[in-house]
Order: sequence, then structure tokens, then C-alpha cells
Amino acid sequence: MKIEHVAMYVNDLEAARDFFVKYFGGVSNDCYHNKTTGFRSYFISFDDGARLEIMKKPSMEDSEKTINRTGYIHIAFSVGSAGEVDRLTGQLREDGFEVLSGPRITGDGYYESCIVGFEGNQIEITV
Repeated sequence: MKIEHVAMYVNDLEAARDFFVKYFGGVSNDCYHNKTTGFRSYFISFDDGARLEIMKKPSMEDSEKTINRTGYIHIAFSVGSAGEVDRLTGQLREDGFEVLSGPRITGDGYYESCIVGFEGNQIEITV
């Protein structure tokens, strides 16, 4: 069994798509638009077959996204090497994204960093 995809609602659909394409090498399909409901979505596909669906509809609640909450907390991307963790973290920092931690070796042996990406969503970058 495998997770087929993970989905999330966003406020700015194109900015979210561009974030995952620019920084994580995702490939986007064409936008799906249900003209009756106003629902729109993109599927972003990654090299290993993982997919992320980003979605928007006309009326959504946008609750505060605190770091220590229940439910979804982050998406982790394996970028292949410690050097790439360092490079990408630096690029995201230079582009104005908040780095929460790292790059560092965690207590359980991961080399990672965590950033606050688009719309307050936490992204983990690991080897």
C-alpha cells in the first residue's frame, strides 16, 4: 500500500504551484476547474511518484496555522544530500522564507532544516 497523494487547500493557487515547482522540482498538470462549484486544483508530481494536490474553492476558512498544532504539520522533501539541504535552505532564506531550524543533525539522526513556506505551511528539507 502507498499514499496516492496528499491534498491541501490554499488561498493563492498559482503561487503555491510555483513554490513547489521552483524549489522542489515538481511538475504541474493543467488546472482543473469545475465551473459549477468554482473549485480549482493542480496536481504536482515529484520524481519518485509522490503527488501533491493543491486546491482552492470560492469560500474557505483560513484558520491560523500555528507550528504546534494537531493535524497536518509539515511536508518533508528528501533532496538527496546534506549539501543540497544547505543550498536549498539558503536559497529559501534569501528569498524571504523563515527558517525555523537547521540545517542540523536531529536527535534521531536526520540532517534537515525546517522552513515556513507559502501561506504559513511548514516544509522540512532532509537528505
